[in-house]
Amino acid sequence: MNRKIKLITPVAAAAAIIIIGSNIRTGGCSWHAPLALFGGIMGCSGQEEPSKPSESSQGRLDAAPVREKYTGPVKVTFVELGSVNCIPCKMMQPVMKQVEETFAGQVKVVFYDVWTSEGRPYGMKYGIRAIPTQVFLDAQGNEYFRHEGYFPFGEVEKILNKKGVE
Repeated sequence: MNRKIKLITPVAAAAAIIIIGSNIRTGGCSWHAPLALFGGIMGCSGQEEPSKPSESSQGRLDAAPVREKYTGPVKVTFVELGSVNCIPCKMMQPVMKQVEETFAGQVKVVFYDVWTSEGRPYGMKYGIRAIPTQVFLDAQGNEYFRHEGYFPFGEVEKILNKKGVE
């Protein structure tokens, strides 16, 4: 038993150093311990400027089918909670743009960078555990679906279709 404690203590200390070190190294880009470790591993670089999507991802967006402009009320609000410095979150940027273009007028797309002081309250409001997190709200503002991690356009489209978005 005593031998296990001697082994666990250095492992726990190393984990704490990784979590705290990632906050210091990245300029405090994480606000929650699990996200600090996730951010350190997944590429939180502490950059201030958001990166632009690559040319290859831009090309895919141009090929997206664009439906006729909808003139009724917004049917769904698609809330993306992430960071401009997180790799899976960066992968969601073209998906969000494609949703905006494809379902113009039917879906409102909102992005909150939870690693900033302005976006942090939204991370707490929606009770996120990991980033990126997608929250789908119906026309009355009630959450009807939630997903954590990268969410491809085809899967997002299926969730939007559940509330009559076409």
